[in-house]
Amino acid sequence: MAMTRRLTWLLLLALPPAFAGEPLLERLSAAAPAADPQVLALALEARECAMQAETAPASDRLAVIDYSRPSTEPRLWVFDLREGKLLFAEHVAHGKGSGENHATAFSNRDGSHQSSLGLFLTAETYQGGNGYSMRMDGLEPGVNDAARDRMIVMHGAGYVDPLTAALQGRLGRSFGCPAVRREVARQMIDTLKQGQLLFAYYPDENWLEASRFLGCRRDALARRKTGASQG
Repeated sequence: MAMTRRLTWLLLLALPPAFAGEPLLERLSAAAPAADPQVLALALEARECAMQAETAPASDRLAVIDYSRPSTEPRLWVFDLREGKLLFAEHVAHGKGSGENHATAFSNRDGSHQSSLGLFLTAETYQGGNGYSMRMDGLEPGVNDAARDRMIVMHGAGYVDPLTAALQGRLGRSFGCPAVRREVARQMIDTLKQGQLLFAYYPDENWLEASRFLGCRRDALARRKTGASQG
């Protein structure tokens, strides 16, 4: 219940910039009706907080992963924020250590083979053992900032196969990387590389309460109220 109240409260506070007279959140929700609008609101809040803190640039693209959903469902959405359009809606793997069909455990620790939560800044591409891949830098200390050292990257993988997942009851799993279908990997990576943002969500209460990128609107509102009362 407390989790629901916090998410609803953040949704109300995370009023993003308007696009053509409409809130960006409404545009994204309309473009991706299968995505949870509360998760989209948190992703937009995280982006805005990172921009305000000058931790991340004003990205044009935003990827949102909802790890609260089973791996047999599409749970990765990539948006063009300038146009308010959905570019991709895809399946995405989680780490072997995070769970079976449902991811329930997350870590920043090397060797855990678990996925990490929070806000990531996308970086350079390279050709590796999994083919064309994209490095990511975790922006949240203690939550995902070991991503580069852990080689948590986006790449294509044969085990990300929705048909096989439907038969075996879960998608294939990674060592913690957000792996996608090989057929879309290069196009998606080229859409997201070099300075875009990826937000990975799960209703983990500790992370939601402590994240440096959730609550900047609340804090600004509290400061304004305090200043007004003192004046």
